[in-house]
Parts: sequence; structure tokens; C-alpha cells
Amino acid sequence: GGRKVSVNPKPDTIIKIDKVNKEPDCSVCTDRGSSQVCNPKQLTLEEATNALVEFTCPQPQDVFTVEINTKIGEIFRPQSSLFPNFNRTFIWDLGVKPSQAFQLDLPEGGMRQILNGETCPDEHTYSIVTYLRTGPATIGTFCTGGTITTILVLYKALMTLQVPGHRELDPVDFTLSNGPETSTMATVKVSLPRGVSSTGFFAANYPNDFPDKQQVEWDFTVPGMHNYTVHFQAHTAPECLNGKVEVEYHKQGKSVTRLALTDPQPEHQQGDFKMVLKNCETNRTLQGLTLDYKVSVMRSGHPVLCTVDLTKHKDVSLQLLKVGSDPYCEMSVNSKIEEKINVAAGTIASLSFLDCPSQDVRLTATKTIACQHLGSCPSSLLTVPSLDSCLPIPLHSFTWHMNIPHDSTVDLMSPNGSLHQSLPGQECSDSLSLHVAESDGLSLGDFCFNGAIQKIQAHTNISVTARVPDFKKSRGPFLHASFNQEIQDTFIYRISPEEPQTLLATPNWPQGMKPSSTVSWVVTLPSQYEADLRFFNVSQPKCDNSHTSIKVMLLGQEDEILSRREDQPKDYDMLVPESFYLNMSNCIPQEGQFKAMAKIVLQKKSNLLPIILGVAGAFLLLLIILAVVCVLKKKKKSEKANKNSSIYMGKASIFRPDEIRFKSRSDNNSHIYDSIDETMVYGHLLPDSS
Repeated sequence: GGRKVSVNPKPDTIIKIDKVNKEPDCSVCTDRGSSQVCNPKQLTLEEATNALVEFTCPQPQDVFTVEINTKIGEIFRPQSSLFPNFNRTFIWDLGVKPSQAFQLDLPEGGMRQILNGETCPDEHTYSIVTYLRTGPATIGTFCTGGTITTILVLYKALMTLQVPGHRELDPVDFTLSNGPETSTMATVKVSLPRGVSSTGFFAANYPNDFPDKQQVEWDFTVPGMHNYTVHFQAHTAPECLNGKVEVEYHKQGKSVTRLALTDPQPEHQQGDFKMVLKNCETNRTLQGLTLDYKVSVMRSGHPVLCTVDLTKHKDVSLQLLKVGSDPYCEMSVNSKIEEKINVAAGTIASLSFLDCPSQDVRLTATKTIACQHLGSCPSSLLTVPSLDSCLPIPLHSFTWHMNIPHDSTVDLMSPNGSLHQSLPGQECSDSLSLHVAESDGLSLGDFCFNGAIQKIQAHTNISVTARVPDFKKSRGPFLHASFNQEIQDTFIYRISPEEPQTLLATPNWPQGMKPSSTVSWVVTLPSQYEADLRFFNVSQPKCDNSHTSIKVMLLGQEDEILSRREDQPKDYDMLVPESFYLNMSNCIPQEGQFKAMAKIVLQKKSNLLPIILGVAGAFLLLLIILAVVCVLKKKKKSEKANKNSSIYMGKASIFRPDEIRFKSRSDNNSHIYDSIDETMVYGHLLPDSS
């Protein structure tokens, strides 16, 4: 019995069915009009739509091969439904105008070149054939998975995919586009891999002759910190009738190097390069030009070795972590390659770094400061020790872990006077960052020098992480750490506010406070100043246990001038007349989180008592002056009245005292009397009478 196959190809597709085995006797047939046409050797279907192909033998796939040719200028995914059990060759005709190239971008993962006639591991074999005036030339045969990323071909070409009948069709996707104007027959772009590799390439038509008066170009991208070497494995030179065979090497910024096939080719070079093979006009009766070559790549760098001795630095450990995406950066400790290296305190380690840019590895260091009893906890300055100079990676950060007794508090102070918390609107510069966190990683905040914070007290184990642009130039001291008796709050800030304003934030800002934790600020105001205290960005949770609270008390007093819970009115803002104590406490939230920010603005006090006393004093002085003036004036009038008084003279007429000027007694006889009445002399002795 025979076998029937239904065929429904895409438009502009030609299907050729060819007999390749003489045995067994088998023909291929199709309906044309009302009759059936059979052919024992070949059948061509053009513009076939819903065609029915019939074979006269039961196993036609062992006798015939199928060629499926698409004439349009773009690559479709081949139809797996067409003759699935036959040996198939899919063909795409590609072309542009004569002086232009078309560009074929290969799938991710690239392709590699193999010899004509070889088969790929997945049995999907691709070929590119170009049409020249002298005839077709095979640019190459390729398998998936390799270093070739793009192929540009001049004018016209066809691309083929060969798949055996027993293999399910699983093609890769290509991208076709118009390329640049060119005179080169083909350009192959290659991205060489990192590490050690050797990749083979063949000139067009290999092992047959390369076309006369043609040239092909390979563009190689070489990874950084790698050397490449070009090896000519096998080659034959033609007899040139005109011109000569040359191999050109082009590198950006350098002149072209022209070599013969027999010259030494580039060795241990770095950087991207182009290799161009040019053929002459040859004597075609003799052996022509052939070339089989390899490009080898190896790392150019040598491992950087460093022995780290941490016995010189008490309680200091190192951590190295690969953070870059370069898979060929290798770092090892004591000859063992690791992605993450920890050099424990008090040990010596041999480190090695191969092809590791400094930005791809992060180096951090830590120091533990711990004590069992408060009396055994010494004060210390947080200073970064000088690490081994052979380390090729700059120090990214240094962290001090401070583990304190349960009944103790660690005090942090700036050796330069004060600290500044980095918050929106008062950010720290990039020159220094001191990150303070609890032992569980919960952040207290980021700090730097010169601000309103005089001291930070923590009743918990904390860590301080310092970051500066260059630890070789800035080793500290960054903070002064001391240990004291325990405090009731988790954290206490001692603040001396600055002008124009000072911002405060709850621990772990902008996230919420830790459940059941407390924080306080002891705010000392300058003399003759008061504080305008305003709260903002306050977020209150729904408490499962206890309540949140915001309290304000004047220092030295027990009465609260502000006390608010999460379920009370949110009128927090107030004017505080003197130094005060601000406390915030969190509950155990059921949902939401507790966080807040506060702003302190200093204001000069407007004191009315001195003004009132001054006004009263001035008024009293004015009254005194007026009284003195009045007394003096009255006295003056009195004296004047006495001086100008009337004089009674007997038998004389009455006159006004200021109408005449009296003569002195020496000038007149007013003191001489003619007679004196006895009653005038003795009148005072007489008894009173009416």
C-alpha cells in the first residue's frame, strides 16, 4: 500500500520532492485538475494550497527527501507540519540591492562554524550560500551555540536548514535587516568568550577554493583583561595572476597591519580587532586559497596575592564579597576559590584575586567591643586600623559591634564636639556616614559631625558602621564610646538645638519604631530662648497591647505639659518656655506602625517685666523731677513775694509795691519818728478788747 500526505504551505513556497534511493520502487503523485500525475524521481509543487501528495510505497521517507523553499525576503519559522518524517531542507532566499549587504542577527547564544558535511549535535545544520558572478560560494556551515553573533552577506544569498526525518523540528529565531553599503563578500561578527578558549573558523568554500578577487572580514570582540592569539592551522596559497593574497589586521586608533599567509600572526594582543582575508586573481588550474585558523583567548592578568595578618589587630575580622556580574573574577582564600571570604579575627590568610576589578569585590571589616561587667568596659575611640597594604580592594566600610552588659548603657559622642542626624532637609554630605543600628539590624539612623546632638545613649547592643570615600586618608577617630549605668529608655538623645531649626526622628525612620521601645530627647535651650516644638509625619498604629505616647516635660519638673496617646486628639504643637524632655513610646502594634518627626525652632523670649519696671522707673523719675521743679518754683515765688512786700507808713497813701524803688535807710529818714503813740508801744500788754 501507499501513503498520502496533505500539504498546505505558506505563500511563496516551492516544495521539491526528490528520490534519493533507487530501491524500493516508489513514485510520488499529485492531483492536477481532474487527473493524477505521478513521477518516479521528482515532484515540484508551486503555489500549493491544500494539495494531496500520494506515494506508492509504504515508507516514502526512506526513499525521498523534501526541499521547502521560501522566496520572500524574510525568515519565517519553518512549518513543522510539512513532511514531518522526511529528511527536510528548508531554504530562504535572501537579497538586497547589489551594493548593499543584508544583516542576519543570530539568536542569543550565537552559532559556531563547522566543516561542510559535518552534522550538528542537535541535527539542525544551517548553511549560508552567497551568489557571485563566478558562481555560488558557501560562507559557512553552522551549529547553534557559539561565538558568532551576526553575519552580513553582500547582495543575494540563501540560508538553509537541514533536519533529518527522525528529528523533531526545533529551529532558532533569526532577525533579518538591511545592512550597510559594502564591497566585502561577507562579514562575520564574533564575540569571544572570557576565560581560556580556542575557536575555529574557515574561509568561504573551505576545504574548496576561496573565490577569486573576493574578501571576507571577521570582526572580533575581545573581553577586557584578555590576550588573543591567531593560529593558522592549515592553509594553501594560490598562484596569483594579478594582485596578491593578504591578511589585514585593523585596530581602532592604529595603522593597518598587512601580513602574508606565511608570516607570524598576532600573538598575546589585547583589544578588539578586525581580520580581513583578501584573495588575488588566481590560476584556477592549480590549488586555490584555503584557510583554517583558530583564535585563542586567555586571561592577560596575573593573580594578585596578599597575605592578611589579623593577629596585629585585636578582634578585627575581614569580609570579601563578589558583587559584580563578571563570572570570571576569581578570588580564593588559602588556594580555595570562594564567592564570599571571611577572614576571622586573630588569623592569617593567603588571598588571591584574578581578573577582579575593584568595583566587583566589596571589602568590609568589623571589630567587636565587648565586656562582661560595667567595671571592665573601657572607653574607646572608634578608629580604623591600617590594614595590609597588599589588599587590591579598597575598604568599603568598617563596623564596630558593641556588646554591653544587660545593666549598662553605651554612650556615643563625637570627638569633634557634636553629631548631626541625616534627615530629609538636613542631609549629611558624602564625606562621612556613621550608621548606627541595633544588633538585630534595626536602624537608629545615619549621622555625621557638627550638629545639635551632644550624646546618644543606647540601652542595647548596637553597631556603628563608618563609610568615607577613602579610609587611607580618613581613619578617624569617628566616635568616642563609653559605658555607664543603664537608662530606662531604649535610646536617649541629648540635644542642644541650633538655628534656624533642628529636626528629630524616631528610630528606624522612615520605618516604624520597634514594638515596646522608647526614645527620649533631653533638649537644653540657650539662655533667653524658648522652643517652638512642632510634630509632623506622625503615624500612629492600632495597638494590640498598651498605648503609644508622646510626652513633653520641663526639665526638673514632674508635671507633663503634653501627653498624647494614639487614641487621643493629635494637637501636638506647642511653645516650650525652657529646656525640656521629649519622650515617645511604642506599643505592640496590631496593625500599622508608630513613627514621627519633630522640628524645634528657637525663638528669643519677649520678657515684659524689665520693660514694665523700666517704664515705671521712668515715670517715677518724671514725677520726682516735676515735684522738684514745683518746689523750687514755689520757693522762688515765696522769696520774690517777701522781697517785694508793702510797707505801711503813717499818714501816707497806699501804693503798689513794685511801682517805686525804695530807698535804703541810709538814703531816707524812714527810721526817724516825730512821735510814738503809747498804744503802739504798749498795745501788746493791753487785754484783748473788741
